[in-house]
Amino acid sequence: MDKKEFWQIIEAAKTAAHGDQQQQEATLISHLAQLAPEQIVEFECRLREYLLEADHFNIIAAQKIIDGYVSDDPYLYFRCWLIGQGEIIFTNALQNADSLASVMDEGYQNFEELLYVATKAFEKRTGKTEEDNTFPRNIASAQGLDYDLGSETKGEDWTESQLPKLLPKLWKKFGVA
Repeated sequence: MDKKEFWQIIEAAKTAAHGDQQQQEATLISHLAQLAPEQIVEFECRLREYLLEADHFNIIAAQKIIDGYVSDDPYLYFRCWLIGQGEIIFTNALQNADSLASVMDEGYQNFEELLYVATKAFEKRTGKTEEDNTFPRNIASAQGLDYDLGSETKGEDWTESQLPKLLPKLWKKFGVA
């Protein structure tokens, strides 16, 4: 699955969901379950590539400003949310995390469910319920696409005092005065 097809699937599900993340998840699973098992695995691999690509200190800074804190799981789920917003928002955020100020509302941005859509679709497509080495997560991990271990955060680290100047639009919208 190439990048274009991945983003088409994400965008179609987002559009169909009209802002309902549970519906977006269900639409993704339904669409992926119609694909060949190999394509579902490729979707998982592409997702993990984007999760790793989004592992950047500026994205951490954005989440810190928005949520007031950052820890491992919420940071992962925030990157899932970012991918779930589609290619344009994702790409813009990687180029300039401050661009998120124009697309974010108050509240926690989390799309943990995105981590499981390929597995659920694979189960539906193949009828398998016991995970083995043919499952998308296991194949992706075997290819070194592990967002939990060995991933090195890109960019330059920051201190909290730098946040207002680092991401001024986000700071104005979400930061504490």
